[in-house]
Amino acid sequence: MKITREIICISCPVGCNLTVQDEDGELKITGHQCNAGILYAKEEMTNPTRNIATSIRVAGGDMPMLSIKTAGPIPKEAIRDVVAAIHKVIVAAPVKIGDVVLADAGGIGVDIVATRCVESVVGKVQMP
Repeated sequence: MKITREIICISCPVGCNLTVQDEDGELKITGHQCNAGILYAKEEMTNPTRNIATSIRVAGGDMPMLSIKTAGPIPKEAIRDVVAAIHKVIVAAPVKIGDVVLADAGGIGVDIVATRCVESVVGKVQMP
């Protein structure tokens, strides 16, 4: 069976328009300007992954939200489960960059980490 897909490579800023033909597991890739395009197309056809960057709520912090990301790529089909798990989390301040705010998100073995610091305002007195 022959399957043809058109994809845009995101490996570098060029954004090549790739054509990938899959004929019984043998891939023919055209349209790439570098080897990164070949690698990207192969991965996209056999094991597509994504990184997620979003935010979660913070309790007792100097900011109401915290930017976060996956510690590594996750399978594309797991995105909904991971985002659903993230949306259930409220983290308590203080939080430092790199802190794990959700371990093993969605049960796929990838942690969610903070990408900024949020200081605690609990117990701090504000002067008028």
